[in-house]
Amino acid sequence: MGTEHLLLSDKYKAFLRCDAPVEFLEGTTAAGKTTVGLFKFMLKVAESPKKLHILAAKDIGSAEKNIINKDLGILDDFGVLAEYNGNGTKEDKIPHILFHTSCGDKIVYVMGYGDRKKWQKALGGQYGCLYIDEINTADIDFVREAAMRCDYLIGTLNPDDPNLPIYKEFINCSRPLPEWEAETPREIRDELKEEPKPGWVHWFFSFTHNLGLSKEKLKKIVSNTPKGTKIYKNKIEGLRGKATGLVFPGFNRKKHVVSAAWLHQQIEEERIAFRKFTAGLDTAYSSKSPDTIAMIFQGITTDRKLITLAENVINNTNLDQPIAPSDVAVRLVSFLEQCRKEWGFAKDIFVDNADQATMTELAKYKRLNGCLYNFWDAYKKFGILDRIKLQQGWIQRGDYLVLDTCVNHLSELERYSWAEDKDMPEDRNDHTINANQYGWIPYRSMIGLREEER
Repeated sequence: MGTEHLLLSDKYKAFLRCDAPVEFLEGTTAAGKTTVGLFKFMLKVAESPKKLHILAAKDIGSAEKNIINKDLGILDDFGVLAEYNGNGTKEDKIPHILFHTSCGDKIVYVMGYGDRKKWQKALGGQYGCLYIDEINTADIDFVREAAMRCDYLIGTLNPDDPNLPIYKEFINCSRPLPEWEAETPREIRDELKEEPKPGWVHWFFSFTHNLGLSKEKLKKIVSNTPKGTKIYKNKIEGLRGKATGLVFPGFNRKKHVVSAAWLHQQIEEERIAFRKFTAGLDTAYSSKSPDTIAMIFQGITTDRKLITLAENVINNTNLDQPIAPSDVAVRLVSFLEQCRKEWGFAKDIFVDNADQATMTELAKYKRLNGCLYNFWDAYKKFGILDRIKLQQGWIQRGDYLVLDTCVNHLSELERYSWAEDKDMPEDRNDHTINANQYGWIPYRSMIGLREEER
């Protein structure tokens, strides 16, 4: 058996011992996810009381190359115990692996989720174990249909566009085991926020867990992948994000994200001082679409850096009673007061003027309650492309920082993308970005390089 040559890290040993109904293996390329995941899948097949099981890849050819026939693949691992019938047999026309176990012969159907007609025809009845290779690229209807028919599901994936429905419906419902949580990148932990499903486990594996990967091979993989590209981020760093078309490709959490504790210490040691505080509000009140109400509070330092300090994001689709403009007025003032106590006073607040109902309610609130703040229509004559150009320059020079507690803003910065059909950004993943821009537009000359330096 090929597994005699399979070197297992402590984390992979823990994975093999783990008994869970659903497991997702996410991480870098060449982390060994497929190799070890397949071995566990076949052990689960052997243990299952059911005879029929499914192994799914993009197509039959990919399954044969990357799963069945590869080194440390199924045939290599299990030798004479596994017989692959690529053209099916007289009795069973579907390609399958006949797996001889101590509990009798098992059949593992090999399916391609890329061909809807074929899998719809082949999928029927109940199955024991289901393995989905690169589940992030799978037809979501196949995953839904197949997942409801199995007792055990395992899916492997390299990080991808986090907007794909597979994340919301399946992967983000899983959680890492407590002892391995710290090894899951913060960016991915922040994404695992859908309502958890009982027993669903998320595993993150990187190069360090693949003890069979030589230093020379790793060096070649890394050097052949250009730094700063989204492929590098997905495959080498193991972080989610669209593969192409990001508006802010230079944004890097290691370089641009700081903690509140660090910032307070810098202020205390007089290394950082704020010159101006400002805030912006982006509004949308639909309860049918994922429209969001976003509040952003930020500070401009004396050394011309813009720091996003706090956010408050409300999604009406998540609320039993969607909030109205009058509610937003109360929440905005409460948010500003919290920020004033922790950071400082932002006298002028800039509000999305597409919906004047909010401005009307803010004026009414100020008239009835008294209020420290002035509310102004956002200045939108400074166009989106000009805003992006400025922000890209600030990010490039390290003049754009974000507190790690602003998880929605960080997520949008890593998703905000160019539209495919026109030379403008997509109208999505931009609520905190818009609020952020409304806040700094009036003070843009105070951020980054001075005019003469540009």
